[in-house]
Amino acid sequence: MKKLSETYKELGIAFTFPIEIKDSKGNETYFEASDGFWYKREYDVNGSKTYRKDTDGSWHKHEYDSKGNKTYYEDSKGVWWKRDYDADDNVTYFGTDTGFWSKHEYDANGNETYYEKSNGFWSKHEYDAKGNQTYYENSEGIRQGTSRSKSCDGKVVEIDGLKYELKLTN
Repeated sequence: MKKLSETYKELGIAFTFPIEIKDSKGNETYFEASDGFWYKREYDVNGSKTYRKDTDGSWHKHEYDSKGNKTYYEDSKGVWWKRDYDADDNVTYFGTDTGFWSKHEYDANGNETYYEKSNGFWSKHEYDAKGNQTYYENSEGIRQGTSRSKSCDGKVVEIDGLKYELKLTN
C-alpha cells in the first residue's frame, strides 16, 4: 500500500505530520507519522473496529454479532479465536487456532451450570433461587453440596419473560 504522504507529495499537496483521516463518525481510518509508521483501520456500521493493517504488513480483523459482541478474531500470524453467545450475551462456546475450546451452559438467571473444555475437564453447578451455588461437581471427582438434579424444588424457570421459582409440595 502506498503511503498517503507519498501521494500528497506527488500531487504537490502541502501537509504536516501526523496525517490523520477520520470517517463521518469520527473513527480514525488512517494514521501516518513522520517516521514512516502508518496504519489503516476499518469499522462496521456500529463503529466497532473490524480491520487494521500496519506499516510492516501485519493485520488483524474482528467480527461482531448483531448485539456488538466480538465473535471472531484473526491476524496475519495465523492466530484466531471464535466465540458464540446465547440470547443473554453469555459465552456458550470459545475456540482457538491451537485446538483449545470450551463450552458453557447457563440457567435462566445467568448462572453457569455446565462447563467443559478440550482437555476433558468438566464441571456442573447448581444454584438456589437466590443465585447461591448449592452443588458443584467436576471431572476430577470433586463434589461439594447436595445435588437437586432429581428435584425441581427451588429451580427458577422463565415463561413469557416472567421468572417463577418452583416449590416442592407434599
